[in-house]
Amino acid sequence: MNCKKRLSDKCSETINPYLHYGSLLYSRLIWDLSPYSWLSMSRIRRWKNKFKGKKAIILCNGPSLKKVDFRALQNSGIFTFGLNKINLIFKRTKFRPSAIVAVNPFVIEQNTSYFNQTLIPLFIDHKGRNTIKFRRNVHFLHGTRGLRKFARDCSISIAEGATVTFVAMQLSFHMGFKYVALTGCDHSFSTEGSPNQTVTSGISDTNHFDKNYFANGLKWQLPDLLASELQYDTSKIIFNKNNRKIVNCTVGGNLEIFDRQTLADFLES
Repeated sequence: MNCKKRLSDKCSETINPYLHYGSLLYSRLIWDLSPYSWLSMSRIRRWKNKFKGKKAIILCNGPSLKKVDFRALQNSGIFTFGLNKINLIFKRTKFRPSAIVAVNPFVIEQNTSYFNQTLIPLFIDHKGRNTIKFRRNVHFLHGTRGLRKFARDCSISIAEGATVTFVAMQLSFHMGFKYVALTGCDHSFSTEGSPNQTVTSGISDTNHFDKNYFANGLKWQLPDLLASELQYDTSKIIFNKNNRKIVNCTVGGNLEIFDRQTLADFLES
């Protein structure tokens, strides 16, 4: 048995909270030393309860997003969160989201060109600061992993969780939205493998609304659907305790944690 194997076996036998929380603290201190940190926190605080009592829609990136009536969405005037590579749908519609959220490093790297030219407000994980230009519409989020938390105030840190949808839910709570709808959240992936495993994409993508989303050899991480469900359940509890609500307006899909509602009814109610 070589040294690396012995070390791996030894580490797997114990849980060291000092290493875990020490790593979090180190990450936080390094971020706080960056000038982008304090500017981002200040900008994010300005969004706190800005839309108190209003409605918002989170546009997830499943194949069912193609079934959304974007003309009705555009005419509704309701605040919308686009996720990750939502810009790939822009060639099909004049609709543009109110803000875009991205925390996955592969997504940020692959979509850097668009992120660096758009004027849409961006909420990006702070690790993307090396490639994303810091300008008026950019807000860097300090994402933490491994903590089962839901940030009601996102100005200091957010919990990244297993899906960017969870981050968008925290931001929607931070901004004061009372009713939040999910659409395009199919909660189903055809690609098989272990949760969070990094894989190389094939020629075409069947898991997202655009066949080029992760395609032609791009790297991406397989979803952790169970962890996502636990975080959705946490979000549901937090919203309900504060007299707010999340509903699922996805056409089809496998997510049944939230009450179902048609997007048309949500827009009109």
